[in-house]
Amino acid sequence: MQETSFSTLKLNNELVSNLKTLGYLEMTAIQAKCLPLILEKRDVMAQAKTGSGKTAAFGLGLLQHLNVKKFRIQTLVLCPTRELADQVANELRKLARAIHNIKILTLCGGAPMGPQIGSLEHGAHIIVGTPGRIVDHLSKGRLNLKHLNTLVLDEADRMLEMGFQDALDAIFAECPQKRQTLLFSATFPDQIKPIAKKIMHDPVSVKVTSTHDDSIIRQHFYDVKDNNHRMAALGKILQSFTPESAVVFCNTRIETQEVADMLDEQGINTQALHGDLEQRDRDVTLLKFANKSISVLVATDVAARGLDIDSLDMVINYHLAHDPEIHIHRIGRTGRAGSKGIACTLVTEKEAYKLSKVEDAMGQPIKIEDLPRPNKSETVQIIPAMVTLLIDGGKKSKIRPGDILGALTGKGGIKGNQVGKINLFDNHAYVAINRDQANQAFKKLSTDKLKGRNFRVRRIS
Repeated sequence: MQETSFSTLKLNNELVSNLKTLGYLEMTAIQAKCLPLILEKRDVMAQAKTGSGKTAAFGLGLLQHLNVKKFRIQTLVLCPTRELADQVANELRKLARAIHNIKILTLCGGAPMGPQIGSLEHGAHIIVGTPGRIVDHLSKGRLNLKHLNTLVLDEADRMLEMGFQDALDAIFAECPQKRQTLLFSATFPDQIKPIAKKIMHDPVSVKVTSTHDDSIIRQHFYDVKDNNHRMAALGKILQSFTPESAVVFCNTRIETQEVADMLDEQGINTQALHGDLEQRDRDVTLLKFANKSISVLVATDVAARGLDIDSLDMVINYHLAHDPEIHIHRIGRTGRAGSKGIACTLVTEKEAYKLSKVEDAMGQPIKIEDLPRPNKSETVQIIPAMVTLLIDGGKKSKIRPGDILGALTGKGGIKGNQVGKINLFDNHAYVAINRDQANQAFKKLSTDKLKGRNFRVRRIS
């Protein structure tokens, strides 16, 4: 579908003006298909991958229908993980910047309960959360959904995979019958259909094809003798392509950790990302990978849902995904924002049945190749371009990103283009620095004052 201007939609002038300041001028395919229906208050079942612009698709619709003068919960957005919920809430806040006095609250497991209770007592317009924590608050009478007019299920397939069926049923029971329901999912497994039938009214199905342009994403399918040879094959791929950043997808949490540990032993800067890790560890790992302080991230599909970066050099499938749509979803994480990407998949003879399904989904034959042979006579260390520094002071200390940048680039400091992402939180901040300037930046932040104070600085990568 040809992309269309947001100005053609029946959106408030404030929303359209803000979209221009954000650089959102043309709708993506999923937005062009969904937004007119959502603005008409139709129930929508949409199939679209991460990075397709789906958050803005449902976000603009719910913001258009929101009555900010009525300070009560009007929208609930359910997400499978805290990482995705934070990502969605941040995007909604950006889209809502021109709406005064709007309150968007996140309620997720893995975060302290006390602050959430306090925030709920002060009220909100939009809640973004994970099913388990939402049920906790509902069961204690802290959350009231009787005025809800929009329910959004984001990445519904993952919520079902993670065992949230009972929690979702409990939430549905607390929602008013008269409401708009929007369901977004990368794939549509069979168990979604009865749920949709139960909670939606005459929904319109929308699907955006997930085929990938070979000129943007170059795919390689490599022949591997058996499972015992996968690790050596992975090493050859990384040594041949030496990506600045790569995600290796595994099908289980145990395998994810094992592969990450083995790569680390080979001198490749690697970290694992899976559900057995503490929430804070997952958050920091995602942050460091996004700011180029980790070279290789080994992840499960569910954990990687919180990953949102535009420039990812390579995706590697350690095993073929169980579902061809998941395969397409995985490789779509590279080759974004005008960049080119490489997607490599390790395939054994026993996986031929999965390969034929991927061929059908892609609509083209797959050529199996021999593994690449690294040209280098010596093993090349894959080292990240950036180092992350942690500052023990944040928003509550009145620190702003500009203060950190100013301290780093002031007298005797480093150049501005040697400073990467700055992530600011209530009580701490993270700043990415070019590896060659990391020691100089560490000394500068440790000795110079921020807001008239010295803060503890640590190197965490």
